[in-house]
Amino acid sequence: MISQDGVNLAVCVITAHFGDLVAKVCSCLLKRGSLSLQEIVRTTEFSNSQVKNCLLVLIQHNCVQAFSVPRGGAGGATKTVTQYMALFDNILHRMRFSKFLAIVKGDLGVQCETLLQGILGYGRLTFDQLMVRATSKQSEGSSCNVDVLRKNFSKLVHGHYVERCPRPEPFIAPSEEAAPARKRSSKFREEILSLEQQVVIAASLTDAERFSEIPNTGTDASVTEDKQDVTVGDKRKFESTELDEETEATISETEVLWRANFQKFVFCLKKKVCVAKVRSRKGLDAGVVLEAIIESSEQECDSSKIYVKASMDSILEKVRGKPDGISMTLELVRGILEDLDCSSHTEDCNVYYTIELQCITESCRKDEVESLILTKYGKEAFRIFGLLNRKGSPVETDQISDFTLVDKKVAQQVLYNLWKDDFLSMQKVSVEGTGQRRENFLWKLNKKSSWNLVLNHLYHAALNLNQKITHVVEQEHEALLSEEKLKHLKNSRTILELSLLKLDDAIMIFHDF
Repeated sequence: MISQDGVNLAVCVITAHFGDLVAKVCSCLLKRGSLSLQEIVRTTEFSNSQVKNCLLVLIQHNCVQAFSVPRGGAGGATKTVTQYMALFDNILHRMRFSKFLAIVKGDLGVQCETLLQGILGYGRLTFDQLMVRATSKQSEGSSCNVDVLRKNFSKLVHGHYVERCPRPEPFIAPSEEAAPARKRSSKFREEILSLEQQVVIAASLTDAERFSEIPNTGTDASVTEDKQDVTVGDKRKFESTELDEETEATISETEVLWRANFQKFVFCLKKKVCVAKVRSRKGLDAGVVLEAIIESSEQECDSSKIYVKASMDSILEKVRGKPDGISMTLELVRGILEDLDCSSHTEDCNVYYTIELQCITESCRKDEVESLILTKYGKEAFRIFGLLNRKGSPVETDQISDFTLVDKKVAQQVLYNLWKDDFLSMQKVSVEGTGQRRENFLWKLNKKSSWNLVLNHLYHAALNLNQKITHVVEQEHEALLSEEKLKHLKNSRTILELSLLKLDDAIMIFHDF
């Protein structure tokens, strides 16, 4: 369930990018869930054509997914109704386009970055449209080589930075097991997928389909020789096959839509955060080795993976391919792997090492929460929160005061403040002493609630920064005649945008990683 602060941030992003009309339709879907066209029209009080245009914009930019569901009609007849679902994660990814471009620029170069910029700017494009855009961007006197464009585009697809768009309108059949679900255990009910998860899975293509490259129809020497060697009896069959390949390539270029693979970019950013965390805790060499494990992992680049696995040979190859890892010996790498608490096992005569990334991201979350506690509640609260986080079980007030060296009255007030703000859970127990009963309070860290509270704080802060940036941009338009004022506003906007990028790093730690 998306919090109100998260919804407000998403609507603010859509407003800045597409205007108020589109933002109102998006807000309607975020707050009310999946709706049909007529339901959106009734809720927003827009005309039918206005809502259609807004939905087209949102679908084009991967912010809304359409799907079909059966619905009972008059006389018991069943008809298919198209509904629309807002994709909250994809909306927030629009704040990260500069990060995505920097990743591709560092990995594949400036030309691939330019192609990705076009895809991010237009949401989804065919290769033919991408080629037209790249040609129009060329300056006078410079030529645009189609083969070079195709090669760079293939690099993006091969690197999984770009994927084919999902199915436009998957059909979601009613679950036959929905009726008796109430009678089942809570554990089983948790395994039932939500409607949003069902839609995303139904719309998804297989990996072979998502990253299927455009066929190259260019003729080469081998093809020419094959043509000459074909007998008269097989000539017609060969020409028919060749025509089919050319037709397939034409369809791929003019009809297949491509978009950015956000899953890959989130994984790259997760790798960056984990490496930075390990480097700060265990040194530069440990950061190099962890980066090598992640890059050489045979697992799919999925941000939801809690661990990665790689063989020692592939780890060493990646380590020695980095400037800081050239001089690292096998024993040093093995020692760092043990220090990182990597588990090892032998498979097909190769030694494989596995590391849980979830432990590293959990440590990042803990640091962010403790930073907020220190800023908002003070150093006494910081020490108490750290103790409860380490214990993981209920602790009495007296024990908390003794362990943290905080006066009991101060500790009681701090605990009350943290409990009032839902960071802690409190349990009252009666204890029989010498001839009398007294009440003790047990305190426990409510980790899930704490993480959600911090995430909501981050959403709210990001919303404020977005609104300030919008205000500064409006002031820039009004101050075009004053160069000095315009320069000052641009500097202010740059500072705000950098602050937003830094804040977004923390949002991803809690929401995406």
